[in-house]
Amino acid sequence: MKFPKIHSLQEIANLLQCEFIGDQNFPVSGMNEIHVVEPGDIVFVDHPKYYDKALQSAATIVLINKKVDCPEGKALLISDDPFRDFNTLTKHFRPFQATTVSISLSATIGEGTVIQPNCFVGNNVTIGKNCLIHPNVTIYDNTVIGDNVMIHAGTILGADAFYYKKRPDGFDQLISGGRVVIENNVGIGALCTIDKGVTGDTTIGEGTKLDNQVHVGHDTVIGKKCLIASQTGIAGCVIIEDEVTIWGQVGTTSGITIGAKAVIMGQTGVTKSVEGGKSYFGTPIEESREKLKQLANIKKIPEILNKLK
Repeated sequence: MKFPKIHSLQEIANLLQCEFIGDQNFPVSGMNEIHVVEPGDIVFVDHPKYYDKALQSAATIVLINKKVDCPEGKALLISDDPFRDFNTLTKHFRPFQATTVSISLSATIGEGTVIQPNCFVGNNVTIGKNCLIHPNVTIYDNTVIGDNVMIHAGTILGADAFYYKKRPDGFDQLISGGRVVIENNVGIGALCTIDKGVTGDTTIGEGTKLDNQVHVGHDTVIGKKCLIASQTGIAGCVIIEDEVTIWGQVGTTSGITIGAKAVIMGQTGVTKSVEGGKSYFGTPIEESREKLKQLANIKKIPEILNKLK
């Protein structure tokens, strides 16, 4: 997420009421999670296990809960609770904006687009040309939809990321300030849920088709011309490359990559990254031919035991 203008390190420290290490005029242009940071971004880290990863990332400002040596060319914001202060930044730079109308006056809707009754279109939403939005679709703020997109009834674009920190008194949510981006010629079935990024974009690539009841987690990037069947659950921060086929009731873990033109057979648990151009099945996931051989061999066990007797 980029800020509307570049701020100084001093300005951000004043906002958070925290100490800083570095030039007070050090430029701060945005904030992001570690997998999508760029120079000028703030990244937060609150566990020693991830200090080095954050300090050596592309981010040039690190919001951290301990005074450490500052890498050259970077700056530090010293906080007793980086998680809380990252939320403070999100609420400041992308605050929730209530609306009292079904289609926000700040939304931009392209020529030839049809929006059926009982839809909600939030603030700063952009919808391209010749789209068809069926009844009871909810499109949260800042969502971007391309041309020739069809969205079936009951789908929700832009709900919060499922991202929590455990506290002594319960769970503290990491506030989502990102977007959903739907590219041209995408088809989305009924009752799908696509969460926005925490600070970046959840993206559905051009020409991809989603069946009914598909869930896509925060910051996931789905490539072009993919097919994803019903009741598939895709976790956050997943990369699905172009022309992947995922059949029904597949579930994935977070932070993995599914290679281009891979085929994931129904009811598979994608527990790790997999190469493209191959077919996969089972939980834990394996190449389908190997997994089916294993299942065939398991069926032979009673016969083998009888022979041993």
